[in-house]
Amino acid sequence: MPLIVTDYSWTQTDSTVFISVPLKGARAERVDFLSTEEYLKVHYPPYLFEAFLSEPVDEDRSTAKVGNGVAVITLPKCSNAFWEHLVITTYDKEKKKEVRERALLKYQERLCSESRSKAEKQQAEKKYALETMMKFEKEERDRIVKRKEDEREKTTAELAAWQLSQREAAETEARRKLQDQRDRQDKPKAPTGKQEKGCSEGAKVKLDGRGNSEAKSQKAPAPLPAPRRTAHIQVRFTPRVFPTALRESRVPEEEEWLQKQAEGRRAGNADVEELKDLREEERNPEWLKDKGDQCFASGDFLGAVNAYNLAIRLHSKIPALHSNRAACHLKLKNLHKAIEDASQALDLLTPAVPANAAARARASVRRGSAFCQLQLYAEGLQDYQAALKLDPHNAALQADTQTIRDILQGSATGTH
Repeated sequence: MPLIVTDYSWTQTDSTVFISVPLKGARAERVDFLSTEEYLKVHYPPYLFEAFLSEPVDEDRSTAKVGNGVAVITLPKCSNAFWEHLVITTYDKEKKKEVRERALLKYQERLCSESRSKAEKQQAEKKYALETMMKFEKEERDRIVKRKEDEREKTTAELAAWQLSQREAAETEARRKLQDQRDRQDKPKAPTGKQEKGCSEGAKVKLDGRGNSEAKSQKAPAPLPAPRRTAHIQVRFTPRVFPTALRESRVPEEEEWLQKQAEGRRAGNADVEELKDLREEERNPEWLKDKGDQCFASGDFLGAVNAYNLAIRLHSKIPALHSNRAACHLKLKNLHKAIEDASQALDLLTPAVPANAAARARASVRRGSAFCQLQLYAEGLQDYQAALKLDPHNAALQADTQTIRDILQGSATGTH
């Protein structure tokens, strides 16, 4: 049974009632207030103060302050008038019980309403933030598209101008060659020795009345067309997916790797609850991966983790998502999560073929780095050695592997 507080005091003005309740050594955080228009309760175990008010008050403007061992409750009156009594004078327990239950019910309804309002406000703020981010990203994409379009138009104009200048230069060169050819044809030839001898021997040539020779001059040949311009013909061959020669390839493993990659791209979950308000292009895991890469490059590692998380929920079979998230966890010092993601990436990067060698090396280095930061140098050395087999000419990788060996040898020497 709680101890009822009776040594309280109260004062009033024509518009407000002030009640002082001694807290009897109770701390402020343990004091619980409940106030309605006709009921007031102050509970600080094991003490209890409750007042069944004789007149209604404005519960929305009621306040309480705790200090110096006293709780001061301020109750604005609904009507400006002086009260004869603070509480009702009846001793009817049923009536008091009814007032108490009604006050508790009203208080619970108010708490529920405040909770709903708070949840709606948070949802509205979250939606506004998401819409703002999407608007900003759309503007950024539009700006990039516009810049690309301007560059394309500029390049097209420059190419057209260059082609026009080339065409004019070719036409000028052709006209010059044609003119040179005509000049050579129109130049009179010098008479040969035989022609001079024939004339001296008195060969007769008939002349017409105007003194012209009947022998018709030979017609000039038609002008030759300009030579065709030279050009290069590109010959391309269909590339293989894997660069190794067929005799050196492991065809079954390569086909299995390609099939797993295709299945990973097809296996998606586009019905994630968080994505219902997003556009179709923003549900693309490749788009999310690019966003994560941009966040990682700018140092926003938490943002990158969020982008990779959503992309993995969409497509969990893409190794690069797990490997990149492992790199983020390394930056954030979430070492166990980094090991888990790197291991998942290595599991997905099977079978081992040349096409995924670089990805396997990166995942092994990230897992090895996490092991070493956890001072599990033996496990870290195994991953670094596996990466070194895939990339044996990497100087930085060779140096890191040798450093881990030195640490292990130093530990072993110290143990002996």
